Amino acid sequence: MDDDRKIRFEAVYRQTYDRILGYAVRRCDSPEDAADVVAETFAIAWRRVDALPPGDEARLWLYGVARNVLANHRRGEHRRHARLVAFDAGLADLYARAHSPAHDPPADLEAVVQALAVLSDDDRELISLVAWEGLDHGEIAAVLGCSRNAVRIRLHRARRRLTKALAAAGVPAGRIVMETA
Repeated sequence: MDDDRKIRFEAVYRQTYDRILGYAVRRCDSPEDAADVVAETFAIAWRRVDALPPGDEARLWLYGVARNVLANHRRGEHRRHARLVAFDAGLADLYARAHSPAHDPPADLEAVVQALAVLSDDDRELISLVAWEGLDHGEIAAVLGCSRNAVRIRLHRARRRLTKALAAAGVPAGRIVMETA
């Protein structure tokens, strides 16, 4: 039985590692922090291998675990440093890691950073799950542990708040394209 669990875990690890790593890298301030989040995510997956859902649902389950690990990591950082990390610096690092140096950043990047900074953590997470992770409503619902309808409503509201924040930052709504999940 232990061999079956090991084989199953190794298969899920191989299938999901790159995506979970990308998720963590885009949300952490350093590659080391991202590595810690990924390691803890898969340690939890190993301990709870019997709870891993079948097929592609395992990836969504791991996104949920990574999200919780990241939240714990952030709370720990806040306690250790007794301050919040400025979002715009984190987003600039995130942007630099997510894009190759061959691409020039868009001229509106600073305005987008400012607009995202005024959103709540929940709004940024919803928008990130769509824009950066490419998840649809059902997948986001699995990650967040809520219904598809709740995701649809929350995402609609988050997008509306982002549009207002972008307008306040001087970015016309048509300049920023976000795929509908």
